Amino acid sequence: MVGNVDPMASALAGRRVLVTGGLGFIGSTLAGRCVQLGARVTIYDCLDPESGGNLHNVDGIRDAVHLVQGDIRNLDQLTACVRDTDIIVHCAAFTSHGSAMRNPATALDVNCGGTLSLLEAARCSNPAVKLVHVGTSTQVGRMVYSPVDELHPEFPLDMYSATKTLSEKSVLVYAAAYGIHATVVRFANVFGPRAHIKTGRLGFVNYFIGLAMQDRELTVFGDGRQRRNLLYVDDCASALVTAAVHEATDGEVFFATGNEELSVAEIAHTIVEVLRKGTVKHVDWSEGAQAIDVGDAVISNEKIKKRLGWAPRHDFRTGLAQTRDYLASRLQDYLR
Repeated sequence: MVGNVDPMASALAGRRVLVTGGLGFIGSTLAGRCVQLGARVTIYDCLDPESGGNLHNVDGIRDAVHLVQGDIRNLDQLTACVRDTDIIVHCAAFTSHGSAMRNPATALDVNCGGTLSLLEAARCSNPAVKLVHVGTSTQVGRMVYSPVDELHPEFPLDMYSATKTLSEKSVLVYAAAYGIHATVVRFANVFGPRAHIKTGRLGFVNYFIGLAMQDRELTVFGDGRQRRNLLYVDDCASALVTAAVHEATDGEVFFATGNEELSVAEIAHTIVEVLRKGTVKHVDWSEGAQAIDVGDAVISNEKIKKRLGWAPRHDFRTGLAQTRDYLASRLQDYLR
């Protein structure tokens, strides 16, 4: 069985891997991991400032990857990249919850239309390709039962999550109808190096880290008792590689999350403690934030552990320390 360490090297060595959104947080970490494992990596990204693309994310691997700057909705350009690849990991998305509420048509166009373009490129030019689609736990909405698993009903509360639900279901339809070798891996609260930290648009954990690194105040709405799973980005990349090379993942959905469950308040206080900077302040809920908050979101990772042998290797404090060390000399690269 494929594990969480390096039986991966033999599985990826020499393979052609296309990472959409590869200049973003998760995509760039995955690209670096694939390069380490001997893959031939192409990054496809449009450097959308709304979605966290940053050229500094590939500083260490720039000469080892082929970079294509392109829009995920451009079928012809996508097809040229998809035609000559073995594995696609689809990280590209319009990722801001707030921006998607303000610009729902753009979110729909990018997340759903872009995913359909990628699926069509695969179906028409390379139906044997392996496709791993990045999903999100926020597709679920509010918990009906705990912990949430892959069979939990989905009632998303914002347009980003709704479009991610639709794009995921499109991937699964193509897997069933056309035999596309497609897998979905859903993540929750991924944190770590290379994340967008300038604003809270792309997730509160990395924004809190950025505030603390600047010795600023972290504001928690209400009592902050909502519980969350967290996942260090290296473990996220490992889950994607595992899903890509494992034989038993076609047509399947997996949650890949950390084992810890912490409240939002605990997350904020732990960041301040580990980074040794910043302060925490509790404030009243804003109307817009409270309307789309899902409350507790406790996710089970049992399926991916049992089926694929994957498990997270970093706890929250360890991941925070590594993030602090990464940002210590690079902070301005992520605040410009």
